[in-house]
Amino acid sequence: MRADTAGLAWQDVAEVAVDLRVFDREAGAALDAATRDDTAAVVRHAAAALAQYRGAFLPGVDDEWAREVREDRENRCARLCGLLSDALASTGDLTAAVDVARRRVRLRPLEEAGHRALMELQLAQGDRAGAVSTYERCASVLGRELGVAPHADTRRALAAVTSSPDGDGATPVEARARGTPALVGREAELAVLTRAWRRAVAGEPGLVLVRGEAGVGKTRLVAELATLVRERDGVVAESGCYGTSDRLALAPVADWLRVPAVHAAAEALDPVWRVEVERLVPRAGRAEPGLVDGARAMADAWRRHRFSEGLAQAFLQVGRPLLLVLDNLQWGDQETVAFLAHLLGRAGDSSLLVVGTAHDDPGAVDGWFPRMRATGVASELTLDPLDAAATARLATAVSGRPPDDPEALHAVTGGLSLHVVEAVSGAGVTAGPARGDLAAMLRARLEEVSPTARDVAVLAAAVGREFTLALLVEASELDAEAVVRALDELWRRRIVRETASGFDFSHDLLREAADALASPPTRWLLHRRLAHALEELHADDLDAVSVRLARHHARSGRPEQAVSAYRRAAHVAASRFAHGEAIRLLREALLLVRAMPPGRHRDEEELALRDALAAPLNARHGYASPVVRETLEASVALAHRIGHQDAELSALVGLWITRFVAGAIGESEAIATRVVAMADGAPALVAHAHFAAAGSAFALGRPRRALHHFAVVAETADTVSLSVGTRLDVHGAGWAAHAHWLLGDDERARRTATETVARARRIEHPYSVAVALAYDAVTHQFRDDRPALEASVAELTELCERYGFAYYREWGPVLSGWARGGAEGSESAHRGIDGLRATGAFFRMPYWLTLVADIALRRGRRDEARAVLDAAIADARSRHDVWWLPEVLRRRAALDDAPGAVERLRAAADLAREHGSTALLRRCHADLRDIDPTALTERSRASRPYG
Repeated sequence: MRADTAGLAWQDVAEVAVDLRVFDREAGAALDAATRDDTAAVVRHAAAALAQYRGAFLPGVDDEWAREVREDRENRCARLCGLLSDALASTGDLTAAVDVARRRVRLRPLEEAGHRALMELQLAQGDRAGAVSTYERCASVLGRELGVAPHADTRRALAAVTSSPDGDGATPVEARARGTPALVGREAELAVLTRAWRRAVAGEPGLVLVRGEAGVGKTRLVAELATLVRERDGVVAESGCYGTSDRLALAPVADWLRVPAVHAAAEALDPVWRVEVERLVPRAGRAEPGLVDGARAMADAWRRHRFSEGLAQAFLQVGRPLLLVLDNLQWGDQETVAFLAHLLGRAGDSSLLVVGTAHDDPGAVDGWFPRMRATGVASELTLDPLDAAATARLATAVSGRPPDDPEALHAVTGGLSLHVVEAVSGAGVTAGPARGDLAAMLRARLEEVSPTARDVAVLAAAVGREFTLALLVEASELDAEAVVRALDELWRRRIVRETASGFDFSHDLLREAADALASPPTRWLLHRRLAHALEELHADDLDAVSVRLARHHARSGRPEQAVSAYRRAAHVAASRFAHGEAIRLLREALLLVRAMPPGRHRDEEELALRDALAAPLNARHGYASPVVRETLEASVALAHRIGHQDAELSALVGLWITRFVAGAIGESEAIATRVVAMADGAPALVAHAHFAAAGSAFALGRPRRALHHFAVVAETADTVSLSVGTRLDVHGAGWAAHAHWLLGDDERARRTATETVARARRIEHPYSVAVALAYDAVTHQFRDDRPALEASVAELTELCERYGFAYYREWGPVLSGWARGGAEGSESAHRGIDGLRATGAFFRMPYWLTLVADIALRRGRRDEARAVLDAAIADARSRHDVWWLPEVLRRRAALDDAPGAVERLRAAADLAREHGSTALLRRCHADLRDIDPTALTERSRASRPYG
């Protein structure tokens, strides 16, 4: 090393050789030799330089100086590859020249000049098929990575390659036509898609669903549109769904986000949105920011809207017309189709078109697509089989000669494109299998390949979806070279095709045909090998392959490993707010557990699964859902049987929530009493237990006892969240404001509600802000402060709409309707109550009904008000939701004649006194004085209400 005032630098010495220094020296000599046209020196020095280039310079360092050095070395290496291959070719060593040209292509796969140079060398060797293969790979990588078609110069290079026949009597163009059959007989359908694309480019985003039976040519039609889009400088992002359901939720969206143009747009997003994209597609070396357990995912369910919005922003900021392709949409997961609806709803005038293909089989599109079409953004394109003339044209395009008997061909194939291609590629059309026996044609195709290729095809079929070469090599007993040769044979015979992330069968029916060749024992063994291979290849990131691992373990007789993988996969799904997918995965695991031998181990496994299942069920179906209740009751019973007190207590708290929200107050109080008694043995759940006790006490008209439990929550909760999504310190304090008001402390109630909103804002947790605002608004209603109420409701409504909060969203219309009054206010209040009832949320119903009755009374509709209040009284008594019952009775008394009114008011006053509800007792006494000043007994005048 040499040190001076300018810095620290390396100094060459004879005893030490540094590869970078040798590379620089030899590269300079090679370039100098090229300027002198010294071919021998170019070969010598360029080869020596390339021997020293062993990959990217400091790949783990992302500093600007390192990137500059890295890019400079890579540029010079690519240039040296070009010089060396040209020099070798000029000496006649074409084999070596091709090897160097291939290295250049590997180094710079997006540089078309390298592909063209390799094609020219292969043509000079006489390897026309290899040159066509190079072109196809060039076109594939450009389409996949950049969303563009090859340049005109590259297409002219292909034309030069295809100017004469190859060794088997068919030109490479004809061979290519057999690999990708020409689009025949679909001119009208392609025109429909093209018009949809033009509308999208003009700022009318949309969705087109291409439907038809298997083999009719849906994928081929959409591929033609994708080619047109690329040629017109549009961006194409493609993905597909699989019938095996072993992809993670939102996997197609993740595929689209990896397309460079979309990825670049995501990288440029504001950090608040970029972090949401990284939940789904983490940056290299970073953990997924959203990877949380199911309970936390439920607690942060409010983030789901932000997550969807962040993903949508990545697509809407691409800056070029964008085509999203999703094959086999009928197998799409619920979260993917829901995201498509969100994306199109946010698209505005963006240049966006989504095109999906779907079989006629039932699937995710059946309930979803009609709703999309009703919005006017979606349309359907049905593909019918080809007629006889088009069938003959397709056969001619594929085989290079017209069929001997076009009518017989159409009868045999039924005009289905795949059938036509398979028929004319086989031994003969008229002697071929009848329509409906396509499986026989596909089996014949597989029987034509070598035994090794057939074995690899069977292994690939067991994967159940797209696959990588590395996976096949790892799972096969063959050596890597044999697997590569076999896969190459399958690729050349059109049985498999290249995809963005590896390879896949050219058609799902080919996969089914290959899978049918395996016997049950063989299939069992293949799944075991594939599970092991996935664990080896993805040891550092099993989350990414968890669903696939679960399926392979389950099918190879390893239920415990499968259950573990299903739980991991559900964990990932919950982190992506894919609650429906998490439920499905956990139920798959439950089926495996139930098949295990009875005993403690099985009970523990089932308990763990049911505990994980409660949160996504809650998020999916709501607190009062019967399925949530059943799951929690089963968890309580299991935990009690095997003596897991923490698990039992946790399940009991969840069960309390479901029963309380449903309005089963008496039942919820019994549960709350039980959890408080158990809480001493589970310190982490003390706050949860006392929150439950506080809620039950409040509903039963015991505000002072409720405040006692709320105080414990305030002391122990800190940052603890309920499974329903709110911070206990916020939720408890907001609710405590109501208890303070009932006890007659109006100012403390107001101050507590205001401070709770401020606290929720400080912690920057939107759902807790919504809860605080909801309780704040009710406090203002108690106090008859309509301007403050309307301000709180306005912000509450905006938050609920922005984040999709369902339960508290319904409070707003009732409260604002009460404040406004009139017909409009009545309609608003009824709409909110209908929303609460629809979700099974009946707690506070007597209070809400009282507000509706008040609106009716102000409109002069006494009979309507009387009926509503009678319903509120019946509801309060049947559910033991009596905290507001004194006020309901008081208001009902106002609609009676004097004698009846006095008796009802006395009953209301007695109940308020029993509850200790000073505020309500004062109202009752005021009304009694107004009706009959002598009606108050000395005892009632002298009584001192609690508080």
